[in-house]
Amino acid sequence: MVIIEELVKKYGKFRAVDGLSMEIEKGHIYGFVGPNGAGKTTTMKIIAGLLKPTSGRVVVNGVDIADDPRGVKKKIGYMPDFFGVYDDLKVTEYMDFYAGVYGMDRRESVKIAGELLELVDLTEKKDSYVDSLSRGMKQRLCLARSLIHNPELLVLDEPASGLDPRARVEMKEILKELKDMGKTILISSHILPELSEMCTSIGIIERGRMIVSGTVEEIMKKVSHKRAIRIKVLGELDPAVRFLQEQPYIGSISAGNDHINADFDGNGETMAQLLKGMVTAGIPVMSFSETEGNLESIFMHLTGGVNDNAN
Repeated sequence: MVIIEELVKKYGKFRAVDGLSMEIEKGHIYGFVGPNGAGKTTTMKIIAGLLKPTSGRVVVNGVDIADDPRGVKKKIGYMPDFFGVYDDLKVTEYMDFYAGVYGMDRRESVKIAGELLELVDLTEKKDSYVDSLSRGMKQRLCLARSLIHNPELLVLDEPASGLDPRARVEMKEILKELKDMGKTILISSHILPELSEMCTSIGIIERGRMIVSGTVEEIMKKVSHKRAIRIKVLGELDPAVRFLQEQPYIGSISAGNDHINADFDGNGETMAQLLKGMVTAGIPVMSFSETEGNLESIFMHLTGGVNDNAN
């Protein structure tokens, strides 16, 4: 659906985007992750046709943006990280305005706007003024507005920014529903655990370059071949810790109040042998499981917690 090849965007000598290449498959939700200043917003504006790249290609559904920028824009719904709303308009008037921007027929736009307000759960607010809405409602309204022309690709820059937990859950459910409807979605966010839950693929960038991309599981395999296990035992942890310290496949060990986390450098067979050995040694194991890597730990490992000041 989206192919980016060697994308570069310069501001003077500064490269906001530096040879970025990535691909987003049709019908997928692609999570765009990176510290502030990594180039996420700049890249998204280029995809949306709001910035011209210094060099490189952006192809959306087989069409190069440079060859047909107006045509590509019709295929894209863009939601910026900081958006303006017209506070003196009612919700329905706001939707009508954007439908007019795309030259939509009045009768068709009224029908579609009603369906979109239902999708984002704003039907009851259709006659309310925009400035009376909560932040979460305004976010959902802007998402509905970006869908008014039925785009194939959604480019969403921090759509859950500033939302409370309930509003974030609502936004996440809407995005999953849009995916089920066949939309392709590029989304950036700093709420990393939620991205890993809903995204088909993840791309982590830093200083304008793609560091790694793929599913969370694929990225974990690229980052580290080590596995981690979590063990809960009944009673004192010390006997279990001493046992683990003697095992060849165990690396670093950390103990919590009622559990032990340990790096494990073996396969499934040796993991089964480890559990059998603990039970045979009389250690009362209550639970024994492999823990999955999470997006936040991957992000911190790859970027070193870099935090610049621009996007």
